[in-house]
Amino acid sequence: MQYVKLGSTGLDVSRVCLGCMTYGLPDRGNHEWTLDEEASRPLIRQALDAGINFFDTANVYSDGTSEEIVGKALRDFANRDEIVLATKVHGRMRPGPNGGGLSRKAIMTEIDHSLRRLGTDYVDLYQIHRYDHETPIEETMEALHDVVKAGKARYIGASSMYAWEFSKAQYTAERHGWTKFVSMQNHYNLLYREEEREMLPLCADQGVGVLPWSPLARGRLTRDWGAVTDRSEHDAFGSRLYSDSDRSIVEAVTRIAGERGVPRAQVALAWLLHQSTVTAPIVGAGKPRHLEDAVAAVELTLSDKEIEELERPYTPHAISGH
Repeated sequence: MQYVKLGSTGLDVSRVCLGCMTYGLPDRGNHEWTLDEEASRPLIRQALDAGINFFDTANVYSDGTSEEIVGKALRDFANRDEIVLATKVHGRMRPGPNGGGLSRKAIMTEIDHSLRRLGTDYVDLYQIHRYDHETPIEETMEALHDVVKAGKARYIGASSMYAWEFSKAQYTAERHGWTKFVSMQNHYNLLYREEEREMLPLCADQGVGVLPWSPLARGRLTRDWGAVTDRSEHDAFGSRLYSDSDRSIVEAVTRIAGERGVPRAQVALAWLLHQSTVTAPIVGAGKPRHLEDAVAAVELTLSDKEIEELERPYTPHAISGH
């Protein structure tokens, strides 16, 4: 495993981040395809054994049970000082007023609930899961700053939004002397490259780490175009992200993987890791081979010709994932 700094911080993270949305009780929350605790623990252990030190979850994943499963496994299998644990806040956790969003009340409430579920007194990276258009950005950034100063988070990060929104948040924090975001977790893969227009140049200029979610496009980059999985059948959000115009890119991945004699996932991840702005893709793993492919991709170097072949078929997409 290789390790890099997260943006312009001194924090070392593995080149692969284990995305933990896969782990959680299937009968809780919106993801019927998740793995329960018994099925999740061997995969978390495998990630640690492979040198992955970076784990990302969220309060909304499986109604909080992802945090519970991940937190318990990491307490059992890892040294807390050696891992980088990230979670997120924004999504609705309860019905009624103040059950979600990025108000001061919501942030202060949810960080404590997340820490309780994770079984730790701090997270390394506390991220806003989306932009909250109903709360003043000053309120959000000051609350996040106070979470850091209280010792409940070491760093803060953001997720999918417009570049102007991210810039506004950073400017607000800098103006007041508050903690700034050190990372951006955004939608970026071979099938969706709209982030290259504004967000990625902004992150490169400002020294912000980039942690792409859905690096394998919900698995579409790893299988034949028409193939269906248990997850894809129930993934209403993911079904809106890609279209038939992306098929030629999947076919290019298939050709190169065949020529290389490696799984398609390795080629798609190797392309992402080749991008100079990318710190660590957030890779979900429901089977041991998913982790094996992710780790192998770190060492796979694509030629300029292969990269050009993968990128050539891309066509502009409507903004998605915000």
